[in-house]
Amino acid sequence: MVLEKIQKTGDVRSLDKKELQDLADEIREFLIDNISRNGGHLGSNLGVVELTIALHLVFDPATDRIIWDVGHQCYTHKILTGRKDGFENLRKFGGMSGFPKRGESECDSFDTGHSSTSISAGLGYVAARDLSGEDYSVISVIGDGALTGGMAYEALNNAARLHTNFIIVLNDNEMSIAENVGGLSSYLSSVRTAEPYLEIKSGVEDALNKIPVYGTRMIASIRNTKNGIKQIFVPGMLFENLGIKYLGPVDGHNISKMTKIFREARKVPGPVVVHVNTIKGKGYGPALRNPSRFHGAEPFDVETGVPKNRHQASYANVFSTVMCKLGKTEPKLCAVTAAMPDGTGLKRFRNMYPDRFFDVGIAEEHAVTFAAGLALGGMIPVVAVYSSFLQRAYDQMIHDVCMQKLHVVFALDRAGLVGSDGETHHGTYDLSYLSSIPGMAVLAPKNKWELADMLRWAVEQHDGPAAIRYPRGEACDLFRSLRAPIVYGKSEILYDEKEIALIFVGSMLETAVKVREYLRDIGYSCSLINARFVHPLDEEMLLRTVKDHRLIVTIEENVRSGGFGDHVLEFVNDIGCGTRVINAALPDEFIGHGSVEILRKECLLDPESICRRIVAEYAGMEQDE
Repeated sequence: MVLEKIQKTGDVRSLDKKELQDLADEIREFLIDNISRNGGHLGSNLGVVELTIALHLVFDPATDRIIWDVGHQCYTHKILTGRKDGFENLRKFGGMSGFPKRGESECDSFDTGHSSTSISAGLGYVAARDLSGEDYSVISVIGDGALTGGMAYEALNNAARLHTNFIIVLNDNEMSIAENVGGLSSYLSSVRTAEPYLEIKSGVEDALNKIPVYGTRMIASIRNTKNGIKQIFVPGMLFENLGIKYLGPVDGHNISKMTKIFREARKVPGPVVVHVNTIKGKGYGPALRNPSRFHGAEPFDVETGVPKNRHQASYANVFSTVMCKLGKTEPKLCAVTAAMPDGTGLKRFRNMYPDRFFDVGIAEEHAVTFAAGLALGGMIPVVAVYSSFLQRAYDQMIHDVCMQKLHVVFALDRAGLVGSDGETHHGTYDLSYLSSIPGMAVLAPKNKWELADMLRWAVEQHDGPAAIRYPRGEACDLFRSLRAPIVYGKSEILYDEKEIALIFVGSMLETAVKVREYLRDIGYSCSLINARFVHPLDEEMLLRTVKDHRLIVTIEENVRSGGFGDHVLEFVNDIGCGTRVINAALPDEFIGHGSVEILRKECLLDPESICRRIVAEYAGMEQDE
């Protein structure tokens, strides 16, 4: 096997042309086999195998800076830098990350996980290189989906002023996670079909190269002409009009063509875009037919592509069902997503109410302000987004939605720990940043029925901004019979006892139930309270609780600083009572990848760890007396 020859960085350069193609085929087989067993990002990685090989042939990742936008397509890069054996524990606790990590290898230039960042990071590297007088290439690889993000355009505008080499590889597979939308997608489609330009360019250069001395001068003159033949055959020429040289498009599965164009790009004394056409999911039929499902795949059967594990309804499924039902009764209801119709559960709504569905591409800031405009125009927009991605739109939520007291509903999927994607994807800050915004109602459902009730309340009864956060995965079905109406700012008492009060937030219901059962088994009386609202705080409930309980324990899957427990502690301290407060929350640090169960144990947020803290605290209180 050719793949066995790749043991360290640079080994790929010793292979001949046939071996390179064999290597590409073997890498695809390797990726399909490993991801089918362990899960991971498949479609995007299958699409960039030859592209990555070509980059490693022309550039040295140990000295040159290759920056992968988003980063989940870096698997081939990791193989070519000697990390093939790490795939046995890919995305597992203590194992290799599914994203570039500088602490993992000197060949990983930037820790990426969110979209549209690579051009900005690359520009910083270029400026540092030139200021330091160093000599290395900087290559930012960005997808056409990521190029819909506003940050990418800010960086392109800045890059146009460069007078030093900077290479931007546009990996164009016509997909982000879902199919791309908008004007840029249409523009790139026109570029892809501009074959007459490529044929003429190639023919002219071949002919001129045959002319001694003057031929090369004529080619150089043509290349330095901004408004030349490209303007005739390639509509708009967006990049060249910005002042950025454009090369391509080139077949992203032809290694020799890409190495040739990358060598040409390295000689450009300024910014240059290399447009590479690739096929997401190439080499695996199920991924080609269903690229969205194989973006981030769970373990699956290789023959059929069918997931190996069957799951109960997820919170995203519940959200999807309720949105579709609300769409029938509320004609003003609109759904907004940032390139995530499948992941957030809006696909069915899109199919049923296409005129009221808006996919704005990977542009969370725009999505929020766009929703503000919808609300001012009389609509009721629901913005469905992953918790960690909404961080990008914090300013827009403050200024454009909450400051104007607009009726915009935020549905935050993937809140709390998400597991194997790690620190860039954990939704562990939302309770802190959302509850800091005046007027924002922040809710967390204890189970799937409460999610349905909260969504209906936010759409039909509330008349202001509201955010509902819920976790990834299967929806909890405990306490179905307890379904009290949602009342603004009010919690729900599940068990009313004395001594210790457990107040949990949303997804921590099962943990809180186990803690209560253990405490009761060893003789403690214990209330169980569902916070429901993180903001505003149910101060009336807290005033009652401190009268009958010596210890309040808050349980949340959010960082400690600014979280629910922090607000409860501040309130209890302000009223000057003797009730103690324990905040069971995630530490104020970045948490790596691994299963949610393992991460909770590591963060001391599992039932056993919480019980130990409570027992120790209570024993200390009794000694003090």
